[in-house]
Amino acid sequence: MGGQAILPACVENYPGFGKTDGMTLVKEWQSQAVAAGAEIVVGLVDEIEKEDDGFEVELEDGTEYKAKTIILAVGRTPRKLNVPGEVEFTGKGVAYCATCDAPLFAGKDVAVVGGGNAAVDAAILLANIAKKVYLIYRGDQLKAEAALTHKLDTLTNVEVMFDSTVAEISGANFVESIKIANLPDNSQRNLVVQGAFIEIGGDANTDFVKDLVKLDDKQEIIIDERNQTSTKGVFAAGDATTVPFKQMIVAAGEGAKAALSAYNYIQGTSDIPGLGGTPDVFGRTTNK
Repeated sequence: MGGQAILPACVENYPGFGKTDGMTLVKEWQSQAVAAGAEIVVGLVDEIEKEDDGFEVELEDGTEYKAKTIILAVGRTPRKLNVPGEVEFTGKGVAYCATCDAPLFAGKDVAVVGGGNAAVDAAILLANIAKKVYLIYRGDQLKAEAALTHKLDTLTNVEVMFDSTVAEISGANFVESIKIANLPDNSQRNLVVQGAFIEIGGDANTDFVKDLVKLDDKQEIIIDERNQTSTKGVFAAGDATTVPFKQMIVAAGEGAKAALSAYNYIQGTSDIPGLGGTPDVFGRTTNK
């Protein structure tokens, strides 16, 4: 359990835990949820259908559950390079969150893969921590905002490698090198690095609810300030939604909001927009 939250080897910004790792944090969450009475069912949701009195959730194995409300907290899946060594060294030098794992690479040589805002921001962050940063991008011009690229240009320990891709990630117990392929001439080069940050974006895990709730052009679930979706009784929280910041502490807070809103929905509390006389952001004024 835990999704992307289990990936960071070092978490230092979650209140009350000081310095920990993602797996430990997730186990604490799980234990606390069970102690509070939650029942955890492991299974893949195949379909969610709207019914007159609520919803029916069907798992891939055919098991069905009835519910008055649904909270979608499905998260995102980081995009992978799909190269040899990536899976084997995930958590052992391969990382997908510079904000989470950058402190582990103090004084080391690292590579960042990508050319957008996330990749350039990661390179800037790592430049203050690592000894050397290679920014590897398959295009001939970075796609990041000008403010970020201008900052990048001032850093003396960052080397940008254009028209290049990662062909392989190698090492013994941890990442020791990556093989870089130059696209124009097909030449290859080995970089000695101890870390590889894959910053090529991620995809919201929302394909199975695209006919249930409204999604934006990024396939993120559109929510209002109370975590309501376009379908009455369905709430959403975390990285799969339109909330702008994708962080564990943000997702936790959004989860609390979604749970409180779902509770109020079940209770029929009239101060929720759409349940009383005030329309919500989707223009609804009824509880149907």
